[in-house]
Amino acid sequence: MKIKCLIIIFLLLAIPAFLFAQTAQAIEEILDTQAVSNQQAAWLVLEAADVSYRGDAFQYASENGWLPKRAEANSRARLDQVCLLIMQAFDMSGGIFYTIAGSPRYAYRELTYLNVIQERAVPGMAVSGELLLFMVGRMLSIVDDPQARRRSEEEAQRLARQRAEEEEALAREINARLEAQKVADAAARVTDVGVTISLSNIQFLPNSAELAESEKAKLREIAKILQTVPSRNILITGHTALAGTRASRQQTSMERASAVADYLISLGARTPSEITIRGLGADQPVANNNTPEGMAKNRRVEITIMERN
Repeated sequence: MKIKCLIIIFLLLAIPAFLFAQTAQAIEEILDTQAVSNQQAAWLVLEAADVSYRGDAFQYASENGWLPKRAEANSRARLDQVCLLIMQAFDMSGGIFYTIAGSPRYAYRELTYLNVIQERAVPGMAVSGELLLFMVGRMLSIVDDPQARRRSEEEAQRLARQRAEEEEALAREINARLEAQKVADAAARVTDVGVTISLSNIQFLPNSAELAESEKAKLREIAKILQTVPSRNILITGHTALAGTRASRQQTSMERASAVADYLISLGARTPSEITIRGLGADQPVANNNTPEGMAKNRRVEITIMERN
C-alpha cells in the first residue's frame, strides 16, 4: 500500500494539470489493475498527453492509427502497442525505422532507448497499471523539459542507427561464412524483426517432412553460425510454393519449420524454449509461382535471429 501511495503522490506532483480533471480514485483503480485494457490505456495516455478529443479515447486512438485496427477496447493492452500509443500521443519523433514503419515493435524500441521502459520486459507482455503509470510519468518528465526531450530523442536515434549498423554487419558476416562454406541456396538479410537466413529450394524426403541429407549438411553449418550469436531467440518460418489446398500448404509449412527446429536443437544451436516456429504456407511468396524456378525459391524455410529486447 505504501508503494501505491507513493506512486499516486508522485503523479500528483508530476502531472498536476492532468490530475486536476481526474480523481486520485481513478488513478488508484488503474494502479490496482494487473493487466490494463486498451480502453484504460487510451484514456490515461490521451489525458496525460493533453490530447484534445471528443467522445471515446479508445475510438479516437484507433481511428488515428495509434492503436492497431485489430485491437479491441476491453482486450488486454500489449506493451508494444501501448508504446506506439504513447509515442503518437506525445508526438515523439524516433529513429529511421520508427519513422518509416511507425509500428508497435519500433515504438517499443524507441521507449527502451528513452529509458521509459526500465524493467525486464518483452513487447507482447500485458501492461500492469503500475507500469503504465510509471511510463506516463516518465514521458511527462521528458516532455516538460525541452532540452531533455531533445537529448533523449537524439540518443534514441543514435542507438537506433547503431543497432541497424550492427544488424547489417551481422548479415554480412553470415553471408561471408555461408559463401566460404559453399552453403547453396542460402542468404542472410536484415528484416524488421532481426537477421533472417533464408534457405530456398529446401529438400525433404518424398511425401514427408524429414530433411534430406543435403539439407542437414547446410543446417550443420548454420548451427555453427547460430552458436556464435548466443542469447538471441530464433524464429523459424516455413513457406511453400502455391500448390495444393491452403490447409495442406499451412500444414506442410509448419511441419517443415518444425523439422528444421528439431534438427537445430539436436545440434545444440538453441534450446527448445529459445525457438519459435510458424508456418505461412504460400502467403508470402518471394518469386513468381508460375515457373519452376520461382516455386523453388518460394519453397523455403527462414531462420531469423531475433532482435535483442
